[in-house]
Amino acid sequence: MIDYIKLGVLGAIAVLAAIAANYAHDLAYMVNALTVMLAAAITFIWVLRRIDEPRPAPVNEYNDGVIRAGVIATSFWGVVGFLVGVTIAFQLAFPALNFSDLTHGYLNFGKLRPLHTSAVIFAFGGNALIMSSFYIVQRTSAARLWGGNLAWFVFWGYQLVIVLAATGYILGATQSKEYAEPEWYVDIWLTVVWVAFLAVFLGTVIKRKEPHIYVANWFLLSFIVTVAMLHLVNNLSIPVSLFGSKSVQVFSGVQDAMTQWWYGHNAVGFFLTAGFLGMMYYFVPKQVERPVYSYKLSIIHFWALIFLYIWAGPHHLHYTALPDWASTLGMVFSIILWMPSWGGMINGLMTLSGAWDKLRTDPIIRMMVVSIGFYGMSTFEGPMMSIKAVNSLSHYTDWTIGHVHSGALGWNGMITFGALYFLTPRLWNRERLYSLTLVSWHFWLATIGIVLYAASMWVTGIMEGLMWREVDAQGFLVNAFADTVAAKFPMYVVRGLGGVLYLAGAVIMVYNLWATVAKQPATAGARAAVPAE
Repeated sequence: MIDYIKLGVLGAIAVLAAIAANYAHDLAYMVNALTVMLAAAITFIWVLRRIDEPRPAPVNEYNDGVIRAGVIATSFWGVVGFLVGVTIAFQLAFPALNFSDLTHGYLNFGKLRPLHTSAVIFAFGGNALIMSSFYIVQRTSAARLWGGNLAWFVFWGYQLVIVLAATGYILGATQSKEYAEPEWYVDIWLTVVWVAFLAVFLGTVIKRKEPHIYVANWFLLSFIVTVAMLHLVNNLSIPVSLFGSKSVQVFSGVQDAMTQWWYGHNAVGFFLTAGFLGMMYYFVPKQVERPVYSYKLSIIHFWALIFLYIWAGPHHLHYTALPDWASTLGMVFSIILWMPSWGGMINGLMTLSGAWDKLRTDPIIRMMVVSIGFYGMSTFEGPMMSIKAVNSLSHYTDWTIGHVHSGALGWNGMITFGALYFLTPRLWNRERLYSLTLVSWHFWLATIGIVLYAASMWVTGIMEGLMWREVDAQGFLVNAFADTVAAKFPMYVVRGLGGVLYLAGAVIMVYNLWATVAKQPATAGARAAVPAE
């Protein structure tokens, strides 16, 4: 009970720090905010030194407490992110749902949209990657996490980043960069947390008892290192005053755009792709109970992916002030990237060779297979949309929105759900999940929801692009912008309904995971450390 009280106090301090820091742009000074954040940091150290096991852990026992916390955080932020997404989807279909007068603009689309993207990508996806990294690196290294309670610092420090960012979006403290909205003081705190994350992961790999470094760890390490580099360069900024919460960017104009989309696309490439491929290469073979189809192909997949992905960002800037050679370079590397991406997809799917019958009886495997399918589809669609002729139709339309969500909900979401179902009974020492039937319900609700969402956005995006292009015999545009907005209404409603189904599946998952812990009997004994897998 004492630990829960400490966690409650810690959470309250984090919220106060976030509100104080993000209101400071109105007060002009951040003295109070910095004081509160310092108190939060001191509280972190005080709590984290005591929150781990009350007794010295045996050397052969894994640190699973922080991973259990990660499962809870991933599930919680997932539901929050999906709920905000459904809200803004219906706000686009029915603008009256912005309730601007009632909420004084704090909950309108413009502020909730970055809240949704960050909650799904960085809160839901980020917590999934942190918990998976800590689980995978321990099992494949046969070693306890390096750094003692430093892993707890990573976890709680990252939650503070999420709260600071989210309250900043609502209160107006943002630097207005796609996927990089938090202001400079949040960026500095995230850098500290991320360096600690790298230290824990790399320290565990270095002290491993298994001589071989499994390929999943290569993907996870590349994700951690590359995201650090992207974060540092793209967020270079100068505070307006010593204690001011606002800042100005070091880059400007087309250089800023180039840096932003070098960051933005590689956030997709390394945060949402390389990291989750690490999850795929561990959890799919474990759930299927078969070795990965081709270990050699997984190594080729890794090196090709990290060498090619870093160059693909300029394809976001076709037909802009960016020099044509730069956007063409991005297009070429995007097309080449199709091959290693599909090599990884084939490797994941073929891991089921000799075990395809399990698709009939194991809905968790079905979920993982569908996620790999969406990975393959998204990594075909992305290179296709980078081709200039296609991009001239698709850019600025909802086709891009459909592409992003088929990848995020289909690939990242479904593989994370599969990992959560895999981890929960093992981490809480339960014999099995509470209900496989509920997993099946979740699978079908999520799959149908994704199809409705993506298909509606593909239809409305292509329609939108064609309407913008339509001219009469004199060469004048036939359709006003308002005409395209009116024509998209039915598809926007379908998109919202697809989001409702996806959210409903996530809520069912949360209940199923809770019931697994609360209602399922524990196994006879605690799980001991096992040899590297």
